[in-house]
Amino acid sequence: MAFGRKKAPEVSPVKPAVQASAYSSNELHAYEAALQLLHQEKYDKALAAFEKFLTTAPELMKASCRMHIAACQRQLAQRSRAFATPEEQSDYAASLVNSGDFEDAREQYFAILDKHPEAFYAFYGLAVLEGITGNVEACIDNLNRAIELNAKCRLQARSDTDFQGVVDDPRFTELLYPEIA
Repeated sequence: MAFGRKKAPEVSPVKPAVQASAYSSNELHAYEAALQLLHQEKYDKALAAFEKFLTTAPELMKASCRMHIAACQRQLAQRSRAFATPEEQSDYAASLVNSGDFEDAREQYFAILDKHPEAFYAFYGLAVLEGITGNVEACIDNLNRAIELNAKCRLQARSDTDFQGVVDDPRFTELLYPEIA
C-alpha cells in the first residue's frame, strides 16, 4: 500500500431483487401479453388480461399489475364519453376516422345505429370509413342506406373526396347519378 491508502474492500456482486427464474414462463408470457395490449391501446382487453393475471401473479408483480389496471381504467373512462346527442357522437366518430382510428370509429357509428337505426349521418360516416379502408361493398351498402334515409347525402357524396377509393366502381356512379343510369 502506497502512502497509507487502504485497499477498497471487495464487494460481492449484488443479486437482483427478482430473478427471471422466479417466474414461470407462463406468468411472464401472460404479463407480457397484457403489456402488449396496453401499448397497443387496447385498454379493455389489457384490463381483462391484467385482472386475470393479478389473481395468480407473484407477490412482487402485483403492485405493477395494479398500476397497469388503474391506467387502463383511466383510459377507458376517458373514452366512454357521454354525448348530448347522437349527432355529437357522430362528429366524434368522424374525428376518429380522420385520425386513423377506424376500429373505434366503427364502434361509435354502430353504437349510434343501435339506438337510432334511422340515423342517416351514421350510415354516411360508415360509408366514408369503409371507402377509406377499401371495403367497397360495405361502403356502397352504407351510402345507399344513408341516401334512402336522406336524399341530400347523394349530393354530399358527389363532392366528398373521401370516396376516391370507390369512384371507379359502377355501382357508386349509379348510386350518385341515378338520372344517368
